[in-house]
Amino acid sequence: MQANGNLDLESIIDEGRVSSLQIVIFVLCGLVAMVDGFDTQAIAFVAPEIMAAWHVAPSAFGSVFGAGSLGGLLGALTFGAAGDRFGRKATLSCAVLLFAIASLLTPLAHSTAMLAALRCVTGVGLGGALPSFISLTSEYAPRRLRSTLVGAMFCGFPLGAVLGGGACAVLIPALGWKSVFIAGGLLPLLILPVFMQVVPESARYLALRNDRESILRILRRLKADTLWNGECDYRAAMPSSPVSRLFSEGRASATFLLWIAFFMSLLLTYFLINWIPVVARANGLDIRQAVLAVAMLNLGAVAGCVVLGRLADRFGPTLVIGCAYLAGAIGIATLGWVGWSPGLLYVTSFVAGAFSIGAQMCTVALCAVFYETGLRATGIGWAMGIGRTGAIAGPVMGGVLLGAGVTAPVLFAIAGATSASAALAVFALGRLIRRRDSHRHARDQGGSAAPPATSAPGPLERQSGDEAFTH
Repeated sequence: MQANGNLDLESIIDEGRVSSLQIVIFVLCGLVAMVDGFDTQAIAFVAPEIMAAWHVAPSAFGSVFGAGSLGGLLGALTFGAAGDRFGRKATLSCAVLLFAIASLLTPLAHSTAMLAALRCVTGVGLGGALPSFISLTSEYAPRRLRSTLVGAMFCGFPLGAVLGGGACAVLIPALGWKSVFIAGGLLPLLILPVFMQVVPESARYLALRNDRESILRILRRLKADTLWNGECDYRAAMPSSPVSRLFSEGRASATFLLWIAFFMSLLLTYFLINWIPVVARANGLDIRQAVLAVAMLNLGAVAGCVVLGRLADRFGPTLVIGCAYLAGAIGIATLGWVGWSPGLLYVTSFVAGAFSIGAQMCTVALCAVFYETGLRATGIGWAMGIGRTGAIAGPVMGGVLLGAGVTAPVLFAIAGATSASAALAVFALGRLIRRRDSHRHARDQGGSAAPPATSAPGPLERQSGDEAFTH
């Protein structure tokens, strides 16, 4: 091994330019997120067609929607921990292969029970992919752009849902609902070989393993090998019990608040994704109009994530994300009153997606900088896993409420309340951040009076890097 530079690995990645290899990594992770969004959304698009073909009531599909989310919960927890133990690349590849195979098997289903079982397995792969591709993007992104790049990469998820909506509008009338799942299984099988050939393991993760030879090969591809000092003096050690460390060293309160925000935001996200098409069809709209309404929801999420991310860089993430959740609550509640009008439904869906789902995507980026490298995949996996319990509750709750005869305005008002609850959790997180920054400032000043709570944002609010949230 040759290394004659004077920079450590952290400095090379955090302060260097974005190379062509890093761009390829971000794009391929975004494509995986896109396929994830396509497959996650597919069941909502085909649900009205399956209900008609199998002569089942809408309330019976609550368990099908919930099964996919249950699988996502299990996948996020298990594959998240595996990502910190076995590496991001191998774990992500296995998750992608699993949901591709399960999607290809879905057309064989002939009952809601069998469909629910296959959706559960698919969900394990879909949920398992999230922690690794978020971690990979975060760990190859420079510090100054980390939150922006993670958020931009995660835009692939709603973009995949939008493309899935367009594909469903074409495939279902022409080839039937089964063709949607065949397409959803073939796409990841096309991406996976390219991903495995081109994308390296996370260099930061390899530093924890003290694998200097592999790091040097990656740095050569980054054209930065001559800058490296050859040291792996990484601040974070490989945790013997990563889950327990989510609650140690001052992380517990912030971890719980993140979990609450994820639970509420994923509850409302999956509620909207799964039930907007059903409610739209019940109001007399056709399948194309119902699909377009969900497409506008996801397009709004992409636009909202970009705009909210830029605002968060300027005014602080917890303030911007919390306000966005509150604005989204109003938009979601309005959905219940406009289902009779395609134009109003499209506009309101866009607004709801821009604020509530856009805020949820920014919360994902915030979570990526919460934990250091040795805990990142586990931390993201558990946050997404806890959020998936909300994703399970959202569709099931919709089915129960519809079965009980609840009207659309009441249904979407309840969903709006969950967005407001996510806002409260994020605001509480921001208050916790400011209090800790004040205490740290007082300690650093040798016990002098702490600055007021309205002082400039601290490291957490600036999303400054791996060391954020770890004090």
